[in-house]
Amino acid sequence: MKITEVDLFEVEIPPIPPIARYVPKIYDLTLVRLITDEGLTGWGECQGRKADLEAGFAPFAGQDPLALDAMAQPDPICCALLDIAGQAWGVPVHRFFGAKVRDRVPVSYWSCHMEPAETAAEAEVGARLGFTNHKLKARPWDIVETVRLMKEAAGPDYTVGVDPNTQFVQPSEAARLAAELEPFGTVANFEDPVLKDNLDWYRLLREKTWIPQALHLGSPPSVLAALKAEAVDYLNIGGGAVQIRTCAAVAQAANVPIWVQAGGLCLGVHAAYSVHLQATIPNATLPCDELPFTRVADICDGSLVVEGGHFIVPEGPGLGIDVDLEVVERYRVA
Repeated sequence: MKITEVDLFEVEIPPIPPIARYVPKIYDLTLVRLITDEGLTGWGECQGRKADLEAGFAPFAGQDPLALDAMAQPDPICCALLDIAGQAWGVPVHRFFGAKVRDRVPVSYWSCHMEPAETAAEAEVGARLGFTNHKLKARPWDIVETVRLMKEAAGPDYTVGVDPNTQFVQPSEAARLAAELEPFGTVANFEDPVLKDNLDWYRLLREKTWIPQALHLGSPPSVLAALKAEAVDYLNIGGGAVQIRTCAAVAQAANVPIWVQAGGLCLGVHAAYSVHLQATIPNATLPCDELPFTRVADICDGSLVVEGGHFIVPEGPGLGIDVDLEVVERYRVA
């Protein structure tokens, strides 16, 4: 078998209107398509512009996709190669990552920072769609009012992941806000609440509030350092698939649950790849941050199913999804 075509599609699918009011564009995203002489097609996805990526992907043309070490390649190529291999051998991609431990992968609804009433309206939408957790970009001046209105709109069982991107800055401010948020009973975690260059601050916050503290990390040494410092209750793990598996294993050894953010505000190809990966990670029990539904169109045409706040792990060969080329072409920019 040989790869006969390496195609790149730079696409720009706008965010849904509530997000677009604040963030008109999210990432430069490019889809990668490998086509073989046996009629198999593999898909990958990455951040970046087509013009900057073409030279790096061109050398894969003419190679045997089954002879390449997929795990040693950049993630979009790894994804496409595993997609082809899965189709060739009749197995889903998750089989290449290890034993499957779950059929459904939990996922959060998501909002950028908005006015509190707008976020509450989005929480009501999320709850109506079956989500039970809502991750939001938080700011110290209105997070308490935002959570109050979210609870009123979505009910007491709808939880909130508070991600201020370190903008609570100091432990004193984070502890004060935690004390005001605790009575609502709906805050699932603080992610990166304060500056990340002092792990002692995170350990201190764990002593000041029952709200779990989380760090967004992406390398095994940083995960190990956070665990040794007793700085976290949870971890948000980013990066490539191999890196995520290694970080997750380090966290599992310390009995720390994780969630995964491989693609984030991605399209369905990267989300599907991440879902296959998460299906094999025992401690990936927290709602993930793979968020293709934050955009106005679905390149997978519903084949990557979100139901009751969970992705259903595809069981078809390869990624197990169908890429809608009409949608790709409609939003293609290069």
